[in-house]
Amino acid sequence: MEIQKEVVVPFNEVKSFIVRCMQAVGTRREHAETFADLLATADYRGHQSHGLNRIDIYMRDIQSGTTVSGDLEPTVVKETAATALVDGNSLLGPVVGKFCVDLALEKARESGIGWVSVRGSNHFGIAGWYSMRAAQQGMVGLAFTNTSPYMVPTRAKQAALGTSAISCAAPAKDGDSFVLDMASTAVAMGKIELRDRKGLDIPKGWAVDREGKETTNPKNVEWLMPLGGSEETGGYKGYGIGIMVEIFCGILSGASYGPHIRKWKTVDTLANLVTDAISCAPEERGHCFVAIDPGAFADGFSDRLSDLMNHCRGLEPADGESEVLVAGDPEKRHMEKCDKLGGIPYHSSQIQFVNTVAAKHNVEPIKCRE
Repeated sequence: MEIQKEVVVPFNEVKSFIVRCMQAVGTRREHAETFADLLATADYRGHQSHGLNRIDIYMRDIQSGTTVSGDLEPTVVKETAATALVDGNSLLGPVVGKFCVDLALEKARESGIGWVSVRGSNHFGIAGWYSMRAAQQGMVGLAFTNTSPYMVPTRAKQAALGTSAISCAAPAKDGDSFVLDMASTAVAMGKIELRDRKGLDIPKGWAVDREGKETTNPKNVEWLMPLGGSEETGGYKGYGIGIMVEIFCGILSGASYGPHIRKWKTVDTLANLVTDAISCAPEERGHCFVAIDPGAFADGFSDRLSDLMNHCRGLEPADGESEVLVAGDPEKRHMEKCDKLGGIPYHSSQIQFVNTVAAKHNVEPIKCRE
């Protein structure tokens, strides 16, 4: 069997290719550029399950009209000095998310905290892109989203919740930062898609099949397991975290929640359809963004955070490990690798796939480094 090699694509070419693809299906250029920055950043940070790997799905959503890209922008429905409710008007998730985290930051600068809940949005990529936007401005950033109903609660065979995403980013000293970016499931669906594209099995504990039984075949995956796996290994904690995120994103904003969210990759309904008896929109996603000004609390925030992070890094590694890391360190290592390579490394099958997608839309193929 032929071993497929790794290829490298310059960061700016990744962004340019994504813009070309999204414009080919009718996306406004400024929206395409915001979207491209998020996807390229995901790959640059090593989260390739949420980057270029998904370009075809987003393109299909624009083509089908389930995601809108016209002259609309997100709109503020109601607000106070520190809070806001925003309608995303079914736009691309990253476009909605950027608008909302910037609004949360504006409110935090005035009030010490900004809390923005969102309805009428779509899949918004890596949650860390938004929380890091806050940390880069000296704030503590939090980002949450609910998504397609993929999580199987403990003691159940079928999904009831989505793969809710949670991120927290905080600035430390000398450019260091804490960046947590995680799902409420054992793994994000995108990682299973990526394993399938590479022809690899998945570990036990990630997902179950249609019968509710654990599977290692990505093609048989029907639902994801909660963070922690089964009840015996603490899966009830991931289940609880999932409902907490639903409260922030779906219940609080009036967006859809749990089983009412349109399953991703379906293209038969708009994300902002208004509903019936349960008084929520059954096809839309909700997000939540929080920005906190550390200066509104005790002085010396960054010093204390650096002290804690460096203490953890200085601990003796467990057997078989070479070092202790904190959230955000693996991504820094991957970015350093990309910088040395002069671009982002991809599995050759990924490049073949996206070029096949591009060819269908008469888009110039992505250019790899020689």
